[in-house]
Amino acid sequence: MTDAQQRTADFGARQVPLADKQALVDDVFRSVARRYDLMNDLMSLGLHRAWKDALVTAVNPPKNRPFSLIDIAGGTGDVALRVLDAGGPATRATVCDVSAEMLAVGRERAIAARAATAGNIAFAEANAEALPFADRSFDAATIAFGIRNVPRIDAALAEAYRVIKIGGRFHCLEFSAVTVPGLDRLYDLYSFNVIPALGRAVVGDGEAYRYLVESIRRFPKPAEFAAMLRAAGFARVSYRAMSGGIVALHSGWRL
Repeated sequence: MTDAQQRTADFGARQVPLADKQALVDDVFRSVARRYDLMNDLMSLGLHRAWKDALVTAVNPPKNRPFSLIDIAGGTGDVALRVLDAGGPATRATVCDVSAEMLAVGRERAIAARAATAGNIAFAEANAEALPFADRSFDAATIAFGIRNVPRIDAALAEAYRVIKIGGRFHCLEFSAVTVPGLDRLYDLYSFNVIPALGRAVVGDGEAYRYLVESIRRFPKPAEFAAMLRAAGFARVSYRAMSGGIVALHSGWRL
């Protein structure tokens, strides 16, 4: 038995062999790809748009010089297209995702936004744990609501660090731990009852969204994840809680 087969990873509320997690995650996103962005609107009551606005503000793409972004696990292109809108004509974005189905949605969105025909955006089917890019290739890296689905988070953070240029930044938007008394109980009731029901009604797959809810509860708390960023080499690590702690925006510099 290999080391990967012996080791386990969280897949929602259950433990699975580390070697099996990626295929299970792939099945989830294959199922939800076509309705993924719609479900984000429904699940968050539209709040994900404000959270992503905060991410784009943190990226702060310049208007007057070249700027390159890699958006990891960004299949549908939502974050990358927002960064392109905020940047100048020399802003470029590369979207990486392990899910071909999610990337297909992203390519369609990019064509509709004319970003693909302008050459401002590219898509790559790639694993966050083994990015197919040279060292120090990008000015910034982002990952929004994707890091918790990666089997080996430490490997993904090391890869993000590797492909960012000296002086570049990494930004991670991820669900977090609710800090407002009372809201935590309401949030749990909503998450475990309403979200899977929405998944069944809109996507036809309630179990995929039960996994996504369970994966949020298994993700490291903000201080613990900040320590993981430092272990990957990032400096000046910080995080900011939003919406009562439902979401946190993590940042770190490659110095």
